[in-house]
Amino acid sequence: MRDAILSETVHPVKTHDHDPATGHLRPPGREFKARGSFVERCSGCNLPRLNCLCPYRVTARSVARFWLLTHPLEHHKPTNTGRLIGDVLGTTEVFTWYRTVPDSRLLALLEDERYAPFIIFPDDQPDYADRVVGREAVEDAKIQRRIPVFIILDGTWRQARRIFRKSPYLDGLPVLPLATQRLTRYRLRKPASSAHLCTAEVAAELLRQTGDDAAAAVLDDYFDAFNDSYAASRTHHKLERPTVAMQRLLQRKERAF
Repeated sequence: MRDAILSETVHPVKTHDHDPATGHLRPPGREFKARGSFVERCSGCNLPRLNCLCPYRVTARSVARFWLLTHPLEHHKPTNTGRLIGDVLGTTEVFTWYRTVPDSRLLALLEDERYAPFIIFPDDQPDYADRVVGREAVEDAKIQRRIPVFIILDGTWRQARRIFRKSPYLDGLPVLPLATQRLTRYRLRKPASSAHLCTAEVAAELLRQTGDDAAAAVLDDYFDAFNDSYAASRTHHKLERPTVAMQRLLQRKERAF
């Protein structure tokens, strides 16, 4: 899941930089090759100003919540779709993953009895088969008046597997695989398989499968608007009129007022 965005330059990461998600001092990092650094971007949506996404941002509510455990390199990528979830669902939490320094706030939330967290991960290995659950576990959590939380490992497949394997504080949590026939519509990075959904697509499908249909529809439209806006900007093409998904988002904004 990599892409080439318009132009490229190299910026070294400071030895002690601050976490993009929390603002806290983070462990030493390695050099990161920033892409698209010379493109004029909107400070609100981080997309090229040519096709700013801000007019189409719509918020929604859901019973389920999302906690994103994000690989540090993902914060620098304007093509990262995890942030779209936070744009739509205000209860979304974002934590940066470091192998040796777990986020203390995440650790505290994992101990909070109000929440029923599930790690979203494939059930393709036998060593954690005893932790795999189905959607009925999410419904059971709701019956128990606990808030279902979907923990998404936000990164490439290789990074996500490393996060899953190298985070002992996640070992006791149930694993919820996403069973879907949906194929990715993401055009900004090349997936290893069309069955590999990007982070926002995973979230939208989880919402739909667990009963948050309205929020799923908003996130799906917002993702499509992002996908189309960014794809057009790559070829320096200005979208002359809103796409169908953009029109639906604008209609929702009008109804909200």
